[in-house]
Amino acid sequence: MQYGFIIDNRKCIGCHACTVACKSEHDVAIGVNRTWVKQTEKGVYPNTRRVFRVLRCNHCSDAPCVTICPTKALFTRDDGIVDFDNQRCIGCKSCMQACPYDALYIDPDTNTAAKCNYCAHRIDIGLEPACVNVCPEHAIISGDMDDPDTEIAQLLSREQVTVRKAEKGTQPNVFYIDGDEASLNPEATEREEQYIWSQQSAGVGHFAKFAEERMADVDIVKMAMELNGDNDVLKKEMGTTPGKSRQSDKPMKSIEALMRKAEAKRVYDTPDKGILWGWEVSAYVWTKAIAAGAIIVPFIGMLFGWGTPSTTTMLTAGVIGLVFLAATGLLLIKDLDQPMRFAYVLLRPQSRSWLVKGGYAITFFGGFVTLFLLAPYYDWGIITDISLWASALTGIVVAIYTAFLFAQAKGRDFWQSPALILYMMTHSLMAGAAALILVGLVIPENDQWMGFVRIVLLTMLAFNLVVTFGELSITHPTSAAKKVADMIVKGRYSNKFWFGAILFGNIIPIAMLSIPALQMLWPVAAVIALVGIYLSESIWVEAPQRIQLS
Repeated sequence: MQYGFIIDNRKCIGCHACTVACKSEHDVAIGVNRTWVKQTEKGVYPNTRRVFRVLRCNHCSDAPCVTICPTKALFTRDDGIVDFDNQRCIGCKSCMQACPYDALYIDPDTNTAAKCNYCAHRIDIGLEPACVNVCPEHAIISGDMDDPDTEIAQLLSREQVTVRKAEKGTQPNVFYIDGDEASLNPEATEREEQYIWSQQSAGVGHFAKFAEERMADVDIVKMAMELNGDNDVLKKEMGTTPGKSRQSDKPMKSIEALMRKAEAKRVYDTPDKGILWGWEVSAYVWTKAIAAGAIIVPFIGMLFGWGTPSTTTMLTAGVIGLVFLAATGLLLIKDLDQPMRFAYVLLRPQSRSWLVKGGYAITFFGGFVTLFLLAPYYDWGIITDISLWASALTGIVVAIYTAFLFAQAKGRDFWQSPALILYMMTHSLMAGAAALILVGLVIPENDQWMGFVRIVLLTMLAFNLVVTFGELSITHPTSAAKKVADMIVKGRYSNKFWFGAILFGNIIPIAMLSIPALQMLWPVAAVIALVGIYLSESIWVEAPQRIQLS
């Protein structure tokens, strides 16, 4: 059994009855929608065409929101419906990052995730979803696609249908008859700040604080000139030029010329949800990099005999690990829209989620580091070595697990890169070495050890440049990932990237560390490197979220 929808765009009139019925059935708050009608306009006035598309959760057979959800708040029923339990939701917003279709939102009344659940409560008693019942044109068809006697199964067998973002491999179960690419593909049109009948640009609930700046007033004169230019192009395509008669005996039909040259424009849509993972996520990636690196760097030095810190420095490294690990936990909790439920990650886990795996890694890492700090005090001997090994190994997981978590966020193409693992590990080693150089200001150390941490920081800074430019210069597999790379290199983040992350955060500390005799500059270089890491993380976290998904 597999329930699904067909949206017959030959019949849809854009009346929004489905949106209203859904809001009424589920008491959906103003400003957010489970089902909405996107309107796209093609052509130049007066030769225009408006296309309507009903958008909602696709109830995917391989739903990434279910995989990434850490608490089983999202789950797939036996009938294929992807449902949710807001009593388990912690408001981490991972599901929203994982959904390629922008179908989820944070309910401003409950601070938990919500979406279309196929009106599961109606299905259970033999009724159809509210949107199906209310549609005046029977443009929305629901039912069991595995039952050949149902209308939806028969339509699927004889009509040509399309789905949204089939390349994501999610196996969506919402199909469109007469699907229009400009309407179904979010990259074909730009999201506006405001639409007709819509004043929701300030955001709703969680997203209000992340609202974009409103668009400047439209320059009417410029717009008129652009429209006139478009009309000239259209006339040339049709076989006429401004001020001249028709050039061809068999001119192209006006609608053909119009559709050939017309650029689609999005004229109505739901409000932008803004940046879902803000500075808290960037900061927690930064703090956990310091926490893990403070243990991993001295472990590597002692393991290969490249540098051995004093006992005091080693214990201080353990304290740094715990302090920044605690900061990581606090930042994670602060980012939740239901912070009082943070323990659900460990107590009600969904084992496939890397948020859960990371939560356990952080817990074990903190436990092993604590054991390492206690062992000398109680003279436990071999426990010191065992706990150090365990701390270092779990520290590696803590350093890189976010790369796997981001990879589960299938809605963000830029995060799907394997290089993200190297990126996270490099930053952890950089942060650990920088922190230990600063420790050397207050705890006297031998030259071998200080030389080792300098080499680690210098090497990782150089390697970070290689990884960064390698990631940005490769041929990206999707246009969305390429747009993010362009946004970083030459778009809205270019100044922060080139002057902040690269010049200030990498090249300047490399220059300071390259001269061994200038040891008094090493702490300055360490501080600058730490700032550079945060700037890089904030760009990498925020920029991919600028790409629209619906």
